[in-house]
Amino acid sequence: MKQTRAWQRMLSGRRLDLLDPTPMDIEIEDIAHGLAFVARWNGQTRGDYAYSVAEHSLLVEQIFGQMNPNAPVKWHLAALLHDAPEYVIGDMISPVKAAVGPGYETLDDRLMAAIHIRFGLPAQVPAAIKKQIKKADKISAWLEAVQIAGFTEAEADKFFGKIDPNTAQTAEIRLRPPVQVRTDFTARHAQLMDQL
Repeated sequence: MKQTRAWQRMLSGRRLDLLDPTPMDIEIEDIAHGLAFVARWNGQTRGDYAYSVAEHSLLVEQIFGQMNPNAPVKWHLAALLHDAPEYVIGDMISPVKAAVGPGYETLDDRLMAAIHIRFGLPAQVPAAIKKQIKKADKISAWLEAVQIAGFTEAEADKFFGKIDPNTAQTAEIRLRPPVQVRTDFTARHAQLMDQL
């Protein structure tokens, strides 16, 4: 029986095995490119450009930094990379993840561990840090839901939790061309790597 192909060739030329990813096959340029072209909310957002996972990741890292001003640089990097596996597996909305089941989470965890190791982070982020990144992620989701995905504030409160009114007024969702977002994501990654 012919074995099913479980790898993807990246633009860098790397061949990433999805079932057994290795840090050596991961490049930030591939991640930045993929995330800049992956739409959040399945593309169901207002505006002339899709709101990309790369743009979302930049915002989550910014919010994480505002909430945790004394956090070490490595946790800023973890926040920036919190959705990095989606450069390969795409951004599935929560209802789809629930329907797919535990296989999705296993694949996501394997990819995340390889990505973390590639960039000098522990394979698994400590639970307390993961919780803070998740909190920043939910704030970003609330902002996206209200500003570009058509949710009312009451609906966003129900699904993502209430957020600080100051954050709601000062944080702005930006819709930009993917190439511009890719450049900014790569630049932010380089800044953080230089500070490690």
